[in-house]
Amino acid sequence: MLLCIDCGNTNTVFSIWDGHEFRATWRIATDHRRTADEYFVWLSSLMMLGKIEAQISEAIISSTVPRVVFNLRVLCNRYYDCRPLVVGKPECALPVAPRVDQGTTVGPDRLVNTASAFDRHGGDIIVVDFGTATTFDVIDIDGAYIGGVIAPGVNLSLEALHMAAAALPHVDVTHPAQVIGTNTVACIQSGVYWGYIGLVEGIVRQIRIERDRPMKVIATGGLAGLFDQGFDLFDRVEDDLTMHGLVLIHNYNKGLGDT
Repeated sequence: MLLCIDCGNTNTVFSIWDGHEFRATWRIATDHRRTADEYFVWLSSLMMLGKIEAQISEAIISSTVPRVVFNLRVLCNRYYDCRPLVVGKPECALPVAPRVDQGTTVGPDRLVNTASAFDRHGGDIIVVDFGTATTFDVIDIDGAYIGGVIAPGVNLSLEALHMAAAALPHVDVTHPAQVIGTNTVACIQSGVYWGYIGLVEGIVRQIRIERDRPMKVIATGGLAGLFDQGFDLFDRVEDDLTMHGLVLIHNYNKGLGDT
């Protein structure tokens, strides 16, 4: 079985692919101090609870936190006797190379989402990923990543507001019942929620103007569903977009064809 690992700035997701479907998906807080042994104890316990008995024989990693990759490599080498593919490294080929300014390093998560979205929906796509940062990835007609936008993530914005303004409380993001808040918490929630609705609408509109063509919009990430409530922002919301991309890139490198 294939172990897919998506390491973000906030959380790291582990999924197990059996060749036909994902058998399980688990999430853990990203911590560069966590050792390979700790990962193994945690992961093997969850596999036991989930009654997943088949052996992991291959692995692929996408990480936006370089300091975490070493211990994830050790986990795969020591406990699963495999050398993991690491997206963004020279030995990990992509179905279509990105077309960006020379010397630019594209985040592995954006490369994975690009491959996944193109495989599922074809070209001329905008992928909106609601993570620690809110990113917009623009995919050309042939599946190449050609650039995008990086904005502060929703929770990051809330945390910054709370840290910078001592009188303002930390609140959870939610879909407010009305735009005009009648208390401090409601005012903050309205500002963040409607602010990000406007941000997504505005950036998508400008990308479409620059590209001068129809562009599908695919959303992913933990908060994507929240911003899809009653609005026509996205053509699809796909929670498994990144994991599908990891399987796709693994199979491409192994010559296994379609997922």
